[in-house]
Amino acid sequence: MRNYPEIASRMFGAPLMLHPSKGDIIARAFGPRVLGSPDAPAQVGGGEEMGLLGEKLRNATDWDGERVYPGPDLVASGIALIEIEGSLVNKGKWIGKSCGMTSYEAIGVQVRDCIERDDIKAVVFEVDSYGGEVTGAFDCAEQIFELSQVKPTIAVLTDHACSAGYLLASPCRQLVIPQTGICGSIGVISMHVDMSAWLAKEGLKVTILKAGEHKADFNPYEAIPDDVLQQELAELEELRVEFAATVARYRAGRLTQQSALATEARVYRGQKAVDAGLADAVARPSQVLEAFEAELSRTAG
Repeated sequence: MRNYPEIASRMFGAPLMLHPSKGDIIARAFGPRVLGSPDAPAQVGGGEEMGLLGEKLRNATDWDGERVYPGPDLVASGIALIEIEGSLVNKGKWIGKSCGMTSYEAIGVQVRDCIERDDIKAVVFEVDSYGGEVTGAFDCAEQIFELSQVKPTIAVLTDHACSAGYLLASPCRQLVIPQTGICGSIGVISMHVDMSAWLAKEGLKVTILKAGEHKADFNPYEAIPDDVLQQELAELEELRVEFAATVARYRAGRLTQQSALATEARVYRGQKAVDAGLADAVARPSQVLEAFEAELSRTAG
């Protein structure tokens, strides 16, 4: 079932840590549907509710009664792989990417298992995301940071880590970007749709009854008042500052809050990302696992 009001509430009038080009794509793809234009057939998999501790995911089974999530994937002896791909959303009862989305809660379940399991010695995060929701992003990043305090972690970009995607990559001990990969976009974006002109053209007028001056802020039936707009811009800037402070803490000694803010949400490609302190090395993803294994063996010995 397609829940367009739910999608609309996440797309518009809510802060997003998302690369602008991805925001444009989402708005063009889903905007007409959620705003009432003719529907197109779509098949959506996965559920949105998972529970605070992820137990619904741990206990979920498929049609054959097999567990959906048997535990973190292992790409080598003692090395787990966690995928961070596509659009990032807060809740989702699936592992990895489903319908172009990865959920923070599913990432968190895998991270906690990697912390608790003695047979997992290190973790590779495969990151290819332009970002997503603010809600849940900072908590998820903090869990990855906690993992990095106790076990070696590495973020391998294949090929993008922008906005919330970069927030989740930054807690890893190392962040490797391919030559043509991009990362950064340390900023926050929000979108609002003003349908008043279209409604007037159609001969429709919406009357909003409210108790509380700001109860109907960001409704789509009228333009945003200037005072509300300025308040929202200030709150977005507060989130950007928190974003910059957080990634600077994760990448202490390589990136400062001031330098993160100075990027003004730009993205950087390959070596330029390394020069800016956003990444640690440029390498092909296929090279990284072998080098990571060798480094783990060397330090263990």
